[in-house]
Amino acid sequence: MKKLRVLHVTFDMAIGGTEQVIRQLVLNLPSTEFTNEIFCIDGKVGAVGEALAATGISIHQAARRGGLDKTLIRTLRQTIREGQFDVVHCHQYTPWVYGWFAAWGTKAKVIFTEHGRFFPDRYRGKALPLNVLMALTTSAITAISSATRDALAKYEWVPKFKVKVVYNGIQPLHPDTTHVSALRQELNIEPHHLVLGTVARLDPVKNQSMMLRAFANVVAEYPDARLIIVGDGPSRQQLEALAKELAIHHRIVFTGFRTNVADYLALIQIYLLSSHTEGTSMTLLEAMHLGLPCVATAVGGNPEIVLHGQTGLLSPDDDAETFARCIKRLLASVAESQQFGRNGMARFNEFFSVEQMVMQYRSLYFKATDDE
Repeated sequence: MKKLRVLHVTFDMAIGGTEQVIRQLVLNLPSTEFTNEIFCIDGKVGAVGEALAATGISIHQAARRGGLDKTLIRTLRQTIREGQFDVVHCHQYTPWVYGWFAAWGTKAKVIFTEHGRFFPDRYRGKALPLNVLMALTTSAITAISSATRDALAKYEWVPKFKVKVVYNGIQPLHPDTTHVSALRQELNIEPHHLVLGTVARLDPVKNQSMMLRAFANVVAEYPDARLIIVGDGPSRQQLEALAKELAIHHRIVFTGFRTNVADYLALIQIYLLSSHTEGTSMTLLEAMHLGLPCVATAVGGNPEIVLHGQTGLLSPDDDAETFARCIKRLLASVAESQQFGRNGMARFNEFFSVEQMVMQYRSLYFKATDDE
């Protein structure tokens, strides 16, 4: 059987949810059926891409210029033709625009995946008629949550019937118990500490400032609580300053960026996610896979992952008081917290495994090319 050749078009392959989805597809689609390559339109590859390139995955790149870059369209079209690609899988809106234009005149079928939305979301007035045309002539459109699908329909005029929800999936995590013990000592975590934690880019959209205010509320009742914040980003200095202002800095650890996320998650008793918006949070899935109860904001795709009162608790966006109340409820009831963790692990295995995600995209690729 002839292998299907798939070209993934994206901004870059730095560290993020979109990049991890592409990575999982490239590594887990059956090699007997597919050949995968990647095209980065922002002129850089990034850490995830470099790691894939080291395994032999071909990665193309071109530096996108302002406006609609016709040179980039021609370069991408040439890559599609020379590579004889069967499928051009465009990840996020702008790569879809370029992939759609570039695929004209080639045999390649276009698939578009929307991985997330702006905050606050907005209409692209001038693009709306083109969006309808692109949607109707694109072989398949997917969104990583129902909330993301609904936003596509509302803000981009993409017909809802065209959009299939395919949840993100991740590989199982395997914490290193020896390293976890060393981390516990390094971070001065004592057996009596109540450890909360999050893994995310430190960015205004993730709203960790609300998390800190909620944590200050929690600490007033639970002085043994500790908060581990894994990640880095533009908000770090502001968050560290806020922690000092709230007099909770001695109970918080800012680890900076770390690759051994599983080891840090293994230290945590309750996982926190305070974002203003999310599609399908990879770190939320990682926490659920390890059996952690979660407290998250009820935004974007979070309510599709965290079932309130079953796998965790949901709080309104930017509501520190309710967020703190949810945390304290779980701290007050170990039995409920543990039950939520078990329920979350079962839900992960049913809906969010990498096998589930890959199987669905595999089916879309074959269906798109079977239409020829």
